[in-house]
Amino acid sequence: MADFKVKVKPKLKKGVVKVKAMAKHSMTTYNQAEKKLGDRNKADFITRFVGTVNGKVVIDISTSQFLSKNPIFKFQFKGDEFKKGDKLLIECTTRLGKNGKGKGKIK
Repeated sequence: MADFKVKVKPKLKKGVVKVKAMAKHSMTTYNQAEKKLGDRNKADFITRFVGTVNGKVVIDISTSQFLSKNPIFKFQFKGDEFKKGDKLLIECTTRLGKNGKGKGKIK
């Protein structure tokens, strides 16, 4: 079960899949955690973002605390081997081990 949700909207046009994805996450930085919670170790932000279609990894990103609350990811990849109706699965992992998942059909 996912700890937070990721909205995913992939679109195929002229052999390229364009994707917009939004992770619903608070993205607490080290400074914010220290001020609000009194402990820098309670900082919780997305550290990994992975997208797969039909079991093939199409994007794999390592991130840090620089992302804003509810970050939006936009990216594109060649869609020659994919077709409309295939599902894009996005999985995110945070610094504290929480997971976020979302999927969307390529339109």
